[in-house]
Amino acid sequence: MNTKLSKTAAVLAFLIGAMAIFAGGQVLLGKAMDYYVIDWVPIYNFILGLISAGFTAVVIWKGSKIAMPAAWATFASHTTIMLILQTAYRDVVASDSIKAMTVRMITWVIILALMFVQARQDRRSLD
Repeated sequence: MNTKLSKTAAVLAFLIGAMAIFAGGQVLLGKAMDYYVIDWVPIYNFILGLISAGFTAVVIWKGSKIAMPAAWATFASHTTIMLILQTAYRDVVASDSIKAMTVRMITWVIILALMFVQARQDRRSLD
């Protein structure tokens, strides 16, 4: 069974998670930003980064049965936060936060697409 696509998805999940850990961690450690920071956003970024890099990437890499639900949950979480930022915080959210969340969402769509194609290939190889 060829798992190149799922391994690529796992690496992407780890990288995007590590980036969120770094970004959220910098603010949590006191780095001053050039824009207003909504208090809970760095905490969200840090926690979801830990989950993405430390859990979701691992279950994708291992080909676990919970990999697809975990990836969907991560994507849904980012999408929900984006909707909250675009509605409740529209007037105060930094454009950098919107850009970062957009990059995360696009990356998770790519991860999900890779996983879906891998799953289809796996099913076809069983036939």
